[in-house]
This record gives sequence, C-alpha cells and structure tokens, in this order.
Amino acid sequence: DPRTTELRRRIIVEKPFLRRLYREWYDRLWAALPPSDAVAGEVLEIGSGGGFLQEVHPEVITSECFPCAGVNRVIDAQALPFADQSLRGIVMVDVLHHIPNAEKFLSEVARCLRGGATLAMVEPWNNRWARFVWTHFHHEPFLPATAEWNLNNVAAAGPLSRANSALPWIIFDRDREQFSRRFPALEIAQIAVDYPFSYLLSGGVSMRNLMPEFLFRPIRAVERILPNCGLFAMITVRRR
Repeated sequence: DPRTTELRRRIIVEKPFLRRLYREWYDRLWAALPPSDAVAGEVLEIGSGGGFLQEVHPEVITSECFPCAGVNRVIDAQALPFADQSLRGIVMVDVLHHIPNAEKFLSEVARCLRGGATLAMVEPWNNRWARFVWTHFHHEPFLPATAEWNLNNVAAAGPLSRANSALPWIIFDRDREQFSRRFPALEIAQIAVDYPFSYLLSGGVSMRNLMPEFLFRPIRAVERILPNCGLFAMITVRRR
C-alpha cells in the first residue's frame, strides 16, 4: 500500500535517532560501491519509497514496485528494466526479505551489474539475540528453517508482512555454498553483522523512540565492540 510506504518515510525522517541510523546505513552502502572512475554505470536503489537516500546522493535512481512520492522508476526487482552489464551498483535497505523470489532477483543482479560492480544491502540477520528479537518483537515472519528462497508459503497478515526476515541469512550464510554454485558470476565480498540495540532503541517505524539523538554516537561506539550479535548485516556482493 503506497500509504503505508509514505507513512514509513515520514516516521524515518521525523525521528532524529532513527534518521541518524538510516544515514549511517546509506553512508556504508555508498562506500561499498566501486568508484565511478573505476566502474562506469548508474546506481539503482530498490525499495526506495520509505527512505531518503536520494537526498544524500541525488544521482541514485530510486525505484519502488508501485507509484509513490519521490520515486523515479516503478519496477519489478525480479525483472529489472536495465541492459546487461549496465549498472555500477544496486543498493537497498530491508528489501531482500520481501522479494517473492530471491533467486529471480539475484539472476537479474548478475545480469545487470558490470564486472566489479556491487550489490550492497542492509538486511535482518540470524543469531541467538536476533532470533529472540525478530520472533518476539517484530511483526514480520522470521522463518530460518524455510527450505526455499521464496515467499510462496508466507501469508500476508498486514502491510509489509509478506516477508521472511531470515531470508538474507538463509541465502548468504546457511546456503552459502548453494549460492556460489547457482551464481558463479557473483561473490560474497563481505558480511558485517552489527546494530544489536540501536534499531530497537530508535523504536523503528512502529514503536516509540526510546533515545534522544545525542546518544546515537555513544551507543554506536558500544555496539561496534560487541562481536557478531547484531540484528542486521551489511552484505556486499560483487560481480566478477
């Protein structure tokens, strides 16, 4: 529902602590891209409707699966309307686990990225702490035992609820060898697990903010020294 997406964007922009978190995610995603003088092509953001990446990097092509404010293109992530090897990068935040068929999407990524180009994303992750949080405090399904990389068996119970928050972990960790066999043109360059508390303290897009903005930097400093217990992973996939 476009109204849900536009409401999410207002919440993200108007909650200072959460906005700082998204800005950090955007900076890390952009830093993962190859320099434009090394790899030519445009950068596509998928699932842009709830965010503000274009305010930070005006050159990005924003996209969504339905018309909504602030979006350049309406596209299907499983059938990208771009020429072979034409993109320098694809970036996204909290999108992969909503794509109905991740294998089709990754095939399109391999087709559209130039050699040396990057798919960079921030996605939910799976570990003991993350399982507890995603299972008990989040409305989206978290199904780490799911065999397939699609949402065929996930019923939608509300806005944005057709998802499997464990899907990024399934593809890039549990089924990593399978990923390498299916997509030999793609290599997993980095998985950095982080953010064990800051998203919760921000209240996300559905809960009250628990922290003032000035505490963002000290909280992030503490989080950076905690090993592999984050709720999210920064995942970088490079086109060979």
